[in-house]
Amino acid sequence: MRTLFQKKITALAKKRDDIVLLSGDIGNKMFDDFKEIAPDRFINCGIAEASMMSVAGGLALSGMRPVVYTITPFVTARCFEQAKISVGYHEANVLIIGTGSGLSYAELGATHHSLDDISIMGSIPNMRVLAPCDSNQLGFYLDEALNIKGPTYIRIGKKGEPIITSGVSEIRIGKSNLIKEGSDILILGIGPIINEALSAVKKLESESQKSIAIGDMSSVKPMDEIFLKEMVKRKFKTWITLEEHGFIGGIGLRINNWLFKNDESKNINTINLHTPDQFIHTLGKQKFLRKELNID
Repeated sequence: MRTLFQKKITALAKKRDDIVLLSGDIGNKMFDDFKEIAPDRFINCGIAEASMMSVAGGLALSGMRPVVYTITPFVTARCFEQAKISVGYHEANVLIIGTGSGLSYAELGATHHSLDDISIMGSIPNMRVLAPCDSNQLGFYLDEALNIKGPTYIRIGKKGEPIITSGVSEIRIGKSNLIKEGSDILILGIGPIINEALSAVKKLESESQKSIAIGDMSSVKPMDEIFLKEMVKRKFKTWITLEEHGFIGGIGLRINNWLFKNDESKNINTINLHTPDQFIHTLGKQKFLRKELNID
């Protein structure tokens, strides 16, 4: 995903002179192409993420389109107040990219885990929150986010995520889609972990004789309520939510609240798969930790 981001933002900066890329002292080699075509529009703000977010807010209010990029917890939890006031309060046109989201940096421990970023950024009024499941979807989100008013936060993985939305006809902010049809059970996921659901369904359908659908809910805020209403009409017996994020403020809680608000919670059995509400002290690669936490 980060490779696609680098290529896409460089191509856009070549066409537009209002795009400014701010880095929290990462990806300096990765952005060599960007610096070559727009050397005065790449700013390495160093490990001063709060200041970086304030700079982005100021640039946006001056008519630029700043893109803030660094590791997810450092662009969310570390500079929450600046994202809230300098960006959200002013409805500033700032695009915030958190790279290595979820457990992408699993082996580096709790400082680099981002299992609360959707909750943090989703609590800011005017802030859109997106969790693309692959590079294809990320490309569409980047195009749209840089052409609409107001701030957007996008959490992305690292690298090597398989493409799973190639067959989706319409990808846009606020739109959800089924990426696999089914009739008995519905899995609703966000981000690259949807690929775990695709792998699991192959085994589950052969063992249980159940037909399982998979929906992509990667536009977390705004959430596609029309899609959810359509899923209710399909009369799935069970809804399973899946996210590499904690339950509080995540997509599982948001969907549960929607079902309750629309008086559907008593008709549907819901299962929420997410990371536990605790610091994770076990170290290992992302694949290993997903298995340890029962979200693989």
